[in-house]
Amino acid sequence: MMKHSSILNFDSDERIDIGTYLLEQINDYMTNIHEIPISPELNVDSVKAHALKLSFEHPVNARKAIDHILEGLRQYQVHTPHPRYFGLYNPRPNFMGILADTITAAFNPQLAAWSHAPIAVEVENYVLKEIASKFGYSAETADGTFTTGGAEANLTAVLTALTHHFPSYAKEGLRSLPVHPVMYASAESHHSLVKAARSSGLGTDSLRIIRTDSEMHIDVRALHHQIQVDRDAGYTPFLIIATGGTTGAGVIDPINEIANLAEREQLWLHVDAAYGGAAVFVPELRDLLHGIDRADSITFDAHKWMSVPMGAGIYITRHKDILHKAFSITADYMPKEGADLDVIDPFTHSIQWSRRFIGLKVYLSLVTAGWEGYHSILQHQTEMGNLLRRELGRSNWKVVNDTVLPVICFTDPDIQSKSQSHFTSYICQEVLRSGQAWISVYEINKVSVLRACITNYDTTEDDILVLIQLLNGARAKYLE
Repeated sequence: MMKHSSILNFDSDERIDIGTYLLEQINDYMTNIHEIPISPELNVDSVKAHALKLSFEHPVNARKAIDHILEGLRQYQVHTPHPRYFGLYNPRPNFMGILADTITAAFNPQLAAWSHAPIAVEVENYVLKEIASKFGYSAETADGTFTTGGAEANLTAVLTALTHHFPSYAKEGLRSLPVHPVMYASAESHHSLVKAARSSGLGTDSLRIIRTDSEMHIDVRALHHQIQVDRDAGYTPFLIIATGGTTGAGVIDPINEIANLAEREQLWLHVDAAYGGAAVFVPELRDLLHGIDRADSITFDAHKWMSVPMGAGIYITRHKDILHKAFSITADYMPKEGADLDVIDPFTHSIQWSRRFIGLKVYLSLVTAGWEGYHSILQHQTEMGNLLRRELGRSNWKVVNDTVLPVICFTDPDIQSKSQSHFTSYICQEVLRSGQAWISVYEINKVSVLRACITNYDTTEDDILVLIQLLNGARAKYLE
């Protein structure tokens, strides 16, 4: 009769055999990914049939189970690790990050109480302090927490800003406030802020969307005017969110100018630098985020430009005690071994309670590549973005966004405006249908354009040239 432990654990030789086999399959995927069509066929019935193919009533051996899921992933997903995936901010994960998630899964440290995972907590604290220092924060006052992603980090920003501005909020909630709090973000800001407004109890009407200028930066004059209008109407402004690299066009708001306004108006300034924040790792790019050290808090996603596996969001702040004020709590059932130590239990310091060792993939990536390695990687991707701009220009495509980051929005200037939507949709679908590259469509100033972003550290000049060929071929076909 099979031992209960062997049902889930397998014996030592089986673990080695299965683990080696899986690693070989992962290595094959990473080595030969350029041979796989990037986009899947979106056949709902086929996808569902594959998902339901194996039955829980009839268990299979480990290799068959692994083969089944790997076959499904190869066939039915957009392959974001592909060097010609020019899409959203989903990069090819680096190998040390992949191993880090494996280590985390195996050791399964519980990062709620410091005493249960002290080395994991302190490794994360080390990483957070190092990244905070890159943003210009003081090591003595900087604090932060790893999050599931930028959405949680942005929600954390709203909650900490509310706690800072309205001390009764943490205990008594919005019902205790004699005023209606309002916050501000640009029309190009991330929609996670809408969710944050709902989740915090403010409601979406409390999020004031400010128009952008011709270059898609937040219009600071319009922002200042709206703050005055709201004060005159009896509302209480408490938070401004600037964006350090917008999702659509990679635009960076004038952070220093906004910091001046936030200081005069005594508002919390949060910078959502989920993608563009990594510019501070590159001396040639860091001035793009001038003034970010003046922000009260920052969102940064390591799973974007740092190329670690999903999800590794980060919230950092220059206010040492604000996370404690917002999230501190006691619970009788939590471990007490570290009660007399000068440490902080993570469950008292963030939205999450039980959580995994998120920071390990950032730590192992940094400790093996180093800051210099990341400098080189980010510089390479920036150069590939510049190459794409040049090649588009040579082929009579017009780049319509102004950013140094490798996010390129473009169209054909000879296509009439009334036909732009149909044209861009056609070109995008042709590129996706080829299976050789992935791009998307974005709307700028109510005009539909094509968008390509360099997210992969393995993207080369040849990959850029393949994309140009696909675009030119699709356009020629459209114009026939």
